[in-house]
Amino acid sequence: LGVPVGAFTATADAETRDEIVARLFDGRAPQVFLRGFDRPNLFLAFEAKQGGDRQIIDWVLARGRVSGIVYAATRARCERLAEALTKAGLNAAAYHAGLEADERASRQRAFARAEDMVMCATVAFGMGVDKPDVRFVAQADLPKSIEAYYQEIGRAGRDGEPAETRTFYGSDDIRLARSRIDESGAPEDRRRADHARLSALLSLAESPTCRRVGLLAYFGEETTPCGACDTCLNPPQVIDGTEPAQMALSAMVRTGERFGAGHVIAVLRGQANERTERLGHQRLRTWGVGRAWSEAAWKAWLNQMQAQGLCAIDIDRHRAWIVTEDGWAVLKGERSVTLRPAEAARPARQGSQRSSSGARPPAEIAPGDQALFEALRAERRRLADEAGVPAYVIFPDRTLVALATDRPMDLKAMAGVHGVGRAKLSKFGEDFLAVIRANS
Repeated sequence: LGVPVGAFTATADAETRDEIVARLFDGRAPQVFLRGFDRPNLFLAFEAKQGGDRQIIDWVLARGRVSGIVYAATRARCERLAEALTKAGLNAAAYHAGLEADERASRQRAFARAEDMVMCATVAFGMGVDKPDVRFVAQADLPKSIEAYYQEIGRAGRDGEPAETRTFYGSDDIRLARSRIDESGAPEDRRRADHARLSALLSLAESPTCRRVGLLAYFGEETTPCGACDTCLNPPQVIDGTEPAQMALSAMVRTGERFGAGHVIAVLRGQANERTERLGHQRLRTWGVGRAWSEAAWKAWLNQMQAQGLCAIDIDRHRAWIVTEDGWAVLKGERSVTLRPAEAARPARQGSQRSSSGARPPAEIAPGDQALFEALRAERRRLADEAGVPAYVIFPDRTLVALATDRPMDLKAMAGVHGVGRAKLSKFGEDFLAVIRANS
């Protein structure tokens, strides 16, 4: 009898699943159990980097005093963000491999128990964390793939209540990610696959359409626009970008598809330098045809064009920009291109805002019930501290919202509230009833 073999993965695209089958099952078709990837309680958003750490800090402060995770690419940035958030009055800490094992374990336990702690962490954090009430995940730097993106944001809202996710990204992120792939020493086919995965994530980030539709399509699922991501709530303005796309693609072709974005943009904008003069590129028909637009606009448009598959970066030509088959169709006038305009070339800041003066409950609650909710939350914190357990072990936020809304006045009425079982009713019922009576 053969030894039973099982393979488990949280997020894997079709290519990865096929590779698992080929490597572990010797080509034999195993039973595959694939659960849907949709997390409808997560608000998805991307935002262009504009203000460095301040941009991230302001966004986190606007979420209020709730549990959240900020993922950053480096240990130094984790420490810097945690220090800034602590100085701003939040309960924040850093987590990364540079800390001693005991200190990492201590901070992880503190995060599991706290209701309002923000952990600024590298990707090493979260693999063993099963905290259901994480209300937001912010990615201060661009992840390396959609799989990594989905794993990180998936640590929010595991209790099923609404949670926010926001990914901050910029051109420096993209350059760094490309360089890391190129310099990884991996075989050529692996590097190509990694570049393709990064391009898929950029496509999601640059897309003017529903985030959830694009995300699920990557994993082979179809859905309709969710109406609850940044692009659905505030669809970005788009223009007919066929003309600038043709300019950029023509510049790539006329320079021999041998140069990076900087040189292509210099040709488009007619910016002479030693290299363009030495190569005689001032004599090209595309020289200066795009001088009406800024360098930043052209960078954004090149990213959008790459995301749409009109051009690509050839790692074997020192990351030169080349025209794809779809790009040639644009050059020949066989298809049009839609782009965000130069002044709005990146997704705008969207999503629900929270007051920095306090937490917003994870479910809708009437303004008149807010004070009671906060009082119940404080009582839960007291009981959790006494028992030495995370607050959600006493009652999840959903139950506190129900208690604040229904306002039961005796144990019999409280027994009918969502999440109140017999054991917890007996153990904590009178404590919470006392709070309800005192605030009603």
